Amino acid sequence: MSSIELTSTDLQEILAFTTALARKAGDLILRGSEAILSSGNVDEKKNSVDLVTEYDVKVEELVKGELAQKYPGFQFIGEESYAAGSRPPLTDTPTFCVDPIDGTTNFVHGFPHVAVSIGLIYKQRPVLGVIYNPFLDQLFTGAKGLGAHLALRGMAPKKLPLAVPRPLPSLSQALIGIECGSDRSGSIMEIKAEAYRKLAGDPKAGVDGGRMAHSLRALGTAALNYAMVAQGSLDIYWEIGCWPWDICAGTIIAQEAGGLVAGSHSSPLDNDINEPILNGRKYIVIRAIGDTATEKGVDAQKRLIKDFYATVGDYTPQ
Repeated sequence: MSSIELTSTDLQEILAFTTALARKAGDLILRGSEAILSSGNVDEKKNSVDLVTEYDVKVEELVKGELAQKYPGFQFIGEESYAAGSRPPLTDTPTFCVDPIDGTTNFVHGFPHVAVSIGLIYKQRPVLGVIYNPFLDQLFTGAKGLGAHLALRGMAPKKLPLAVPRPLPSLSQALIGIECGSDRSGSIMEIKAEAYRKLAGDPKAGVDGGRMAHSLRALGTAALNYAMVAQGSLDIYWEIGCWPWDICAGTIIAQEAGGLVAGSHSSPLDNDINEPILNGRKYIVIRAIGDTATEKGVDAQKRLIKDFYATVGDYTPQ
């Protein structure tokens, strides 16, 4: 059991601190992007898709150091720390969960969808999140019971979702976020390709099982995909292979915006719908959906997730 008890007031204070810290990290990300693009030098972690630079480590060191100084009793899980062997077990103790640069491939190429993601886990559930894209000055924030907000280019924060949740009758009317991921092995790519074919394909034109979604999108960053669902711009985002730091902050932001976050094909949707499995690698998030005369929004969310999982294949990430 954790000896630290967090109140709503505590979350407000932590949110203010992590928001300022995310902006500071964003400045470092921008400096790193400028240095990399001007030099043309990159390092490769695993393959040509999974690129990383020294700025991953620099940004995480900045964030980790300031968090440790301000909140010495909290634990820390970070992408680079984890890769280096620091893997504390998830307990009830408040734990910051950080992706220093989410969208490293975008970062290297100068594609302006890159974010620092700072989440807080309390009693093994995400309770606070900050996602900041310094290239577009997009700041997404959320905390348990405090709502979710977007501050854009110095403007006053706006509550998420940005518009009244509209109905979503079927997948055929959905804009769906889906990523290639870093694992491009043959068997997995076959499953992904079949998912793309069915989600986008026209059943009237011979695509068996086709849903003919409005379209598919890939921002190249899980954190910003979650943020787009929270905003209401993406209807659904699905990916297999995410780590906790990819989705921790985005999860609470999406939940506070009325979104539903669930795990893999086998995850039940009839229990606590806002209890994501942080030690899993398979996630789907769907935006807030407005009630209709015949169906509640949450029932529509569950129905569409089940329909989605009946359409796409399952696999185990490397």
